[in-house]
Amino acid sequence: MKILYAIQGTGNGHLARATEIVPLLKEMADTDLLISGTQVDLNFPFEIQYKFTGLSFIFGKNGGVDILKTIKQFRPFQFLTDIVKLPVKKYDLILTDFEPVSAWACKLQRKTCIGLSHQNAVLHPATMKPEKEDWLGKLILKHYAPASFKYGFHFKQFDSSNYTPVIRKAIRQARPENRGHYTVYLPAFSNDEIEKVLSEFPEISWEVFSKHSKQTYTVGKIRFQPVSLENFNHSFINCEGVLCTAGFETPAEAMFMGKKLCVIPMKNQYEQACNAAFLAGMGVTVLSEFNSDNEQLKFWIENKTTTQIKYPDHTKEILKKILSRTVLN
Repeated sequence: MKILYAIQGTGNGHLARATEIVPLLKEMADTDLLISGTQVDLNFPFEIQYKFTGLSFIFGKNGGVDILKTIKQFRPFQFLTDIVKLPVKKYDLILTDFEPVSAWACKLQRKTCIGLSHQNAVLHPATMKPEKEDWLGKLILKHYAPASFKYGFHFKQFDSSNYTPVIRKAIRQARPENRGHYTVYLPAFSNDEIEKVLSEFPEISWEVFSKHSKQTYTVGKIRFQPVSLENFNHSFINCEGVLCTAGFETPAEAMFMGKKLCVIPMKNQYEQACNAAFLAGMGVTVLSEFNSDNEQLKFWIENKTTTQIKYPDHTKEILKKILSRTVLN
């Protein structure tokens, strides 16, 4: 069997999850890799056969997606050319983690496409949704990367097609410690904005991983550094608490390790609004605004309460089940 595994490269969670999935797929079949996206931070440790600009949402510096920059960077003719030219029919199976070029290529060329992503689970009827309706966000989430069959990951399992998170071996096998610092990943905020808020808590050591930093520097007890999976893991495993966006992989791994967790959903991002609603229902602190006057932020720093969930390691079984179902179909 020859597989094409396509990965969304905007945001680091998809790539981090792929570092666990790719070796397992390669054990099962001859596997090629495709990545699309314009804001990839991590060095991916596998050979990539196809790399495209794709259809990316650009992070801004004020807490959300920069709609104007997203529109400006979109190259519709290149996107369509990549869809038409991608040779999906040479593969026995196309597996996509919310990656649009492969998904639309399959739809155009009438090839079966298997979706395996957190976004698929977000659309499940059992998931919590934000109070404010976002029909456009829901529409984008539904049609961004269409698939013939959909499987999802979420903070809780709903049914036989939706599973608990993939926890990376580096986290699963780690021995977490509390060395007193807080790990921060807020890619949609500028360093200046993060410094402005965190400097109001001068007694706390903050280790900030920033998309906007090309080099490491320190302001007071705030240490800014470029995004690096190795350095992030070290900080993450040994921190007291994690302050991050309402993504999926980082909150899931923080809860797996039993770390204090506070999330800030990105603006203009329906998926994160859904995640925030779900996490709030699990007792996680959710901030609607990021500022030093936020009493929730102060309370979270002072509070020692954590949520710990020991998610099972069943990634290999999930992939085997999906592949066997595909062969039978």
